[in-house]
Amino acid sequence: MLSASEAGLDVPVAYDVQRAGIELRRKRGERFAGVKMGFTSRAKMVQMGVDDVIWGQLTDRMLVESAADVSGLIHPRVEPEIVFLIGRDVTRAADVDTAVAGIAVGYEILDSRYDGFKFTLPDVIADNASASGFGVGAWHSPRDVANVGMLLEIDGRVVQTGSSAAILGDPVRALRAAARLATDAGIVLRAGDVVLAGAATAAVPLPKDAHVRVTGAGLGSVEVTT
Repeated sequence: MLSASEAGLDVPVAYDVQRAGIELRRKRGERFAGVKMGFTSRAKMVQMGVDDVIWGQLTDRMLVESAADVSGLIHPRVEPEIVFLIGRDVTRAADVDTAVAGIAVGYEILDSRYDGFKFTLPDVIADNASASGFGVGAWHSPRDVANVGMLLEIDGRVVQTGSSAAILGDPVRALRAAARLATDAGIVLRAGDVVLAGAATAAVPLPKDAHVRVTGAGLGSVEVTT
């Protein structure tokens, strides 16, 4: 772990490391595309000994259309998500509720530089909250998503079931946290950006040559092959 060799790696420094990594991506031509939330499960907060969520940054090259190449990843995992589409610039966190233009079911592909996904809180923040890729289904008009039943299937087999209520009790709370953390960091969520609210279930290993489908009640589904 990075924290094992860098004694000064606290949370603020970890976010500095994260920003430096994103800056390297921007220099390669990648564009900021939104925010992903982490530790949106109360159980996970208790497990990690924290009292707030964490966040990472998404770029346009992390967006997966229909096929994801996982051959270059270390130990990829996938989890179902509720995704918010930002419709206008959010300069104040308090404005984010009215800035939502759409809601969709989605997935996040996670990867970690740390052996066995074992890390401290600063470690995972520095690693951009394990963000690797994401996909989004069809957009729907803004609606109540406090208790959306969700399924994660791999090769036609249901591997996880859950509810969006696992995301801080209501994914909108994660959206508000994303806006708060982004504005505190001087980042403006702009029209077209997305917010991944957090996992509705546990993440599962994502093998090669697999077909993945995430379904959300009333929100349709999104699929990806690897």
